[in-house]
Amino acid sequence: GSDAVVHREFDLISLSFVADGFNLPEAKGYVSWLDPDTLLLSSALGNGMATRSGYARTVRVWKRDADPLTTPVIFEAGLESLEVSGHSDRTGRSERLWFIEKRAFFEKISWIGDRSGPRTQIDLPRDASWRVFGDWLAVRPRKPWTVGGTTHPADALIVISLSSFLAGGRRFETLFQPGERRPLQSFFWNDGKLIISYLVNLVPRFEMFTPGHQEWTRRVLDTLPAEGTVHVWSFDAAVHETNGEVLVCAQDPITPPQLLLFDLNAAPSLSASAILKRSPENFDASGLVVTRHEAVSIDHELIPYTQVGPANGNGDAPIHLSAYGGFGISLLPYYNSPLGKLWLERGGTCVEANIRGGGEFGTRWHDAGRREGKRLAHDDFAAVAADLVRRGITLPRRIAAEGGSNGGLLIANMLTRYPEHFGALFCTVPLIDMRRYTKLLAGASWIDEYGDPDKAHDWAFLKEISAYHAAAPGQPYPPILIATTKRDDRVHPGHARKMAAKLQALGYPAYFYEASAGGHGYGKDNREQAAFISLGTNFLRSAIGFNDHLPEMAERVATQEGHLSSINNSFEQETK
Repeated sequence: GSDAVVHREFDLISLSFVADGFNLPEAKGYVSWLDPDTLLLSSALGNGMATRSGYARTVRVWKRDADPLTTPVIFEAGLESLEVSGHSDRTGRSERLWFIEKRAFFEKISWIGDRSGPRTQIDLPRDASWRVFGDWLAVRPRKPWTVGGTTHPADALIVISLSSFLAGGRRFETLFQPGERRPLQSFFWNDGKLIISYLVNLVPRFEMFTPGHQEWTRRVLDTLPAEGTVHVWSFDAAVHETNGEVLVCAQDPITPPQLLLFDLNAAPSLSASAILKRSPENFDASGLVVTRHEAVSIDHELIPYTQVGPANGNGDAPIHLSAYGGFGISLLPYYNSPLGKLWLERGGTCVEANIRGGGEFGTRWHDAGRREGKRLAHDDFAAVAADLVRRGITLPRRIAAEGGSNGGLLIANMLTRYPEHFGALFCTVPLIDMRRYTKLLAGASWIDEYGDPDKAHDWAFLKEISAYHAAAPGQPYPPILIATTKRDDRVHPGHARKMAAKLQALGYPAYFYEASAGGHGYGKDNREQAAFISLGTNFLRSAIGFNDHLPEMAERVATQEGHLSSINNSFEQETK
């Protein structure tokens, strides 16, 4: 769905919407409860209430039966900020409100206050992340931070008494020190204890820290699942209500997700209290093996990737290759039901690359693949494709690559920069025109990641990854399907539309599909999402000669709900 949402009050006892309850029309933003009759509202709804990026510019106290458009504003930021938000904190002796102004994607200023507004600014690095519970403040610097006579490295986890910090104290205690390929991934409070997750060469690990009178006690949570993708979060949504229970979702490429309940206050021989739910096996994984490999990129950096497929091949394997490489997001091996059914079960091989720009190895890995480094992240992806050929797994004409959003930018650059590496490309909800991306929808909020094209210095490197400008005649471009949705309110569908039109005008085998719904995604419901995925996957299979067949569902959707065709004649109408 879209980023904009409708907020309505719902009764969990009667399982119905509350008559004349809180009801906020569609807009980007958040609400949080202050008490049964009061909400803290951060919303872009109303004239002048949105930032340039389209997100909330104010925080308001919204009383029951009051008009949200005229309710009192207690915190606001300028139009050039990214967004503001607020939330209540009941873990201390009395209610506290936290106010956050995001100046850029990785830059924020925080205040502590009350229902009248912010009172005290929190003196932390603007790119640091933090969590509070009671009188404890936990901080993760994004860059090395020298404070209190000590330099704490990026991605360390340090703690201090909040009251001491607000009084000027700066003597932090270190709970976690990162390593070369041992980055902190996340941390959260539960029942006064700090739970952290980190990776060791892409393998998930978890620890729990408990504050004491003199020092913190560390406990390795070594009975939690430790393969594939493992997410841990509190059973209770409200931090002040947590009691040691956590939910764990674990999966790997050939093992379906299962949801487990753990009690962290139980004996050290921690085991799951219950298996709450287990997903069915949606494809036949017999004979499949999961292996890890590393490709050598253009600057000799080692780029890890995970390969899933038959144990033995003939050097001509049909490959589905994907990656993301942006915003510090980590991609770990997971159970992909659609690709399992449409690709693996039919004898194909799936590969996921951990290129720079992601968070798999911490801030260093992310920073290496953003702004000037975004081109390098694309080089990483091409290096993985080349390594599959070098290892004798496949041939370039048998490699199909897919990516969406920031990954769509990646795929568009594979078309213009490395066409000889691929047999087909599927580019979804993409950024492509990097000269104008900041002018379209939420684009201005991503300047931290890509750079500002209105600055000459930044445009010098941005034009190198602006596939729309790089597309040229007479190149060996492989077939490409560019897909978007009409209601994408994050990445403007104009990126996809104009790229498809340009490629077709140049005579390339470029196809375009635009779903009528779905926001920044693949459809508004499971049926539409399945059809979108089926359409793209079968386009790739057909283009590389892998079981050339277009299922009935994909064909029906392509002809009735979108456009899988030449759009030269209708481009101007489509973009209006």
